[in-house]
Amino acid sequence: MRIWLVFAAVLGFLSVALGAFGAHGMTDPKAQAWLRTAAEYGLAHVLAALLCGVLLRQGAGAAAGVAAPLFLLGVVVFCGSLAAMAFGAPRWLGAVTPIGGLLFLAGWAMLGWSLLRLEP
Repeated sequence: MRIWLVFAAVLGFLSVALGAFGAHGMTDPKAQAWLRTAAEYGLAHVLAALLCGVLLRQGAGAAAGVAAPLFLLGVVVFCGSLAAMAFGAPRWLGAVTPIGGLLFLAGWAMLGWSLLRLEP
């Protein structure tokens, strides 16, 4: 799990950098919007992955350990495809973005399952 948490920190750093670049370094409104969305979703799901690490230490089930990689892979796919398009990648890459969204949804489902199984 430690490697996933380190990966979460790296993705958190990149999310802040993308948001800052979108706000200050991009002039195209569409690219700014893509980077803003990537930064917001990236940070939210990095925090969710970090929460999974805390829950695992508190005795949550293995589902929390599955949720963290799903969140982080979702950040790579969802946020990465938006950022790539903002930096000039072909627009067809937008067809990949929903796969990241599905990874986010699967992560939230696994996190919910692990919370149901957490001892009071």
